[in-house]
This record gives sequence, C-alpha cells and structure tokens, in this order.
Amino acid sequence: MRMTQALIFAAMCAPAAAWAQSDTTVLFIGNSFTYGSGSSVRFYRADTVTDLNNTGIGGVPALFKSFTEQVGSDYDVYLETQPGSGLDFHLENRLGVIGRRAWDVVVMHGQSTLDFEDPGNPAKLVKNSGQLAEFLHAANPAVEVHLTATWSRADQTYRPEGAWAGQPINAMAKDVRAGYDQAAQASAAITSVVPVGEAWARAMDTGVADPNPYDGTEFGTVDLWTYDHYHASTYGYYLEALVVFGRLTGRDPRSLGDHECSAFELGFSRQEAGALQQVAFDTLVSADGLRPAPFVLDNPASQARCSGRR
Repeated sequence: MRMTQALIFAAMCAPAAAWAQSDTTVLFIGNSFTYGSGSSVRFYRADTVTDLNNTGIGGVPALFKSFTEQVGSDYDVYLETQPGSGLDFHLENRLGVIGRRAWDVVVMHGQSTLDFEDPGNPAKLVKNSGQLAEFLHAANPAVEVHLTATWSRADQTYRPEGAWAGQPINAMAKDVRAGYDQAAQASAAITSVVPVGEAWARAMDTGVADPNPYDGTEFGTVDLWTYDHYHASTYGYYLEALVVFGRLTGRDPRSLGDHECSAFELGFSRQEAGALQQVAFDTLVSADGLRPAPFVLDNPASQARCSGRR
C-alpha cells in the first residue's frame, strides 16, 4: 500500500471538528486490544473521551483519562479503533479521520500476532508503523509516537493449533516485543515502545496473575485474559492502562494508590489494585528507570467520591 502525497494532503486538510482544547492531546490507534473487547472496560466512562469513529467506546483510553484526572493532569483523550485490524487498516481507511488535527501524543499498536498470515513476522508492522508515524509527524514534528507491545495470547500458546504452541507463556510476548523494537529502531519518527506484554509476563512470574486460564485460576491470583483466552479481562486492560499511564506521564503508577477510583468502579479489591500498580511500576523501572513519585491520592475511593467525577 502506497500513501500518495494527494492522500496525505487531503487528510491533513480535512475540516476539524469543534473539539475542546486541552494542554495535551492524546490519540490511541488500535483494535480490540485498545477498546477493551470482552470486558466491562469496553464502554467504561465513554463520555470522558472522544471516539473518532462514534462507536461509543471508552476502553483503555478512558482508563488512562481516569488516572490522569485523579492526579490533576489535563489530557484531552481520543481514540480511533477497528476490531481485528493491523495498522495497515488505519493507513488505508482512516487517515482522513486521524489527520484532522495535529496530535501531541499518539499511542498505537498493530495485530496481536504481528501478521495474520505469518504470525511472528514483524515486517508489516515495521513498514506500517513507520508510515503512520511519518504521517503524524507531517502534522506535528514534535509529536510523540509510542508503540504498544501487546501480550501473549493463551489461545496461541496452550492450544495445539496456536502459533506458539508448546512454548512458555511468555514466549509470544517476547517475540512481539522484539518486533516492536525493530519497528522503533527503523523509524526516527517513533518515540518508544510501551512494555505492556512484559507487564503481563511479570504479573504471572510474580504470582499476581495465573499463567494458564485453561486449568482454572489459582486462588489469590487474577486472570488477565477474558473468556476467549485471547483478549484481556478487566484486570488485563487495567494493567495495560497503568503501563501506558506511567510511560506517558512519567508518574509512578503506584502513586494512584490502592483506593484508585477506576479499580473501585470496576469491582477490584484494594489488594488487586495495589498489586497491579506494583507490577506496572516494576516493569517501567526495569524498562525506563522510572523513579517513585511522592504523590498518592489522599482520600480512600468511595462511591461518593468516585461517582462525583464527571
């Protein structure tokens, strides 16, 4: 697929909607791994973010927005998603939507196996992420473009027909991360890789999450996958959002505290929220040397405090 100059020009010059301005605009581009398929995250607080496709999605972007609101940061959050797609779909079909404004920060990912036809092969991801990042830089040379390296799929590991069948559960995440690293190294327009798959692996390695949903969930652990053992559960998307929050804001995810409102609204225990925040922090420390932040939410989460949010 070739992006012609005419297509880029048309997308960049498309009339912008009358969107409210904020200090920082953040756009999420992705698929069901962004919009929260298979969980209550899908339509969570959808009124706090702008779905450019008008499908009523809240998803991981709404979780990120919730976290930033709670720490007093001003982010204007948007999303552009398509189920079952890689970045090639957005290049071929959604540049007119994506190009309506110059974004400050973009978070994006491709298809979960890297390539539908050739699982584990990063060639398409490298090509498409570079092209999309260059398109975004044409509108704002200062834009930060972050690639989200996604998680191991249990169905691709424990099922005999899976592309990673018979390998350790963390193998797929390592291969996916290597593909995203290759994409980032190939394009100067890409800022970083967000280590979500590594956070999932750490959660399983440290006993916070159960590594095999096919044999039940061990007591005291959470299942990061939803019922299809492919998409994330509410816990999995929460962990994804925590890692994105830490990477984009530079804040220690633990600074949200175990009384954090989204965890309360989604039905987590305080122990679960705290454990997932610790995993996100440890992952980011390992990847980026993130320093602990002193800020912690002052008041315990409660129905009164959390429902009072707009």
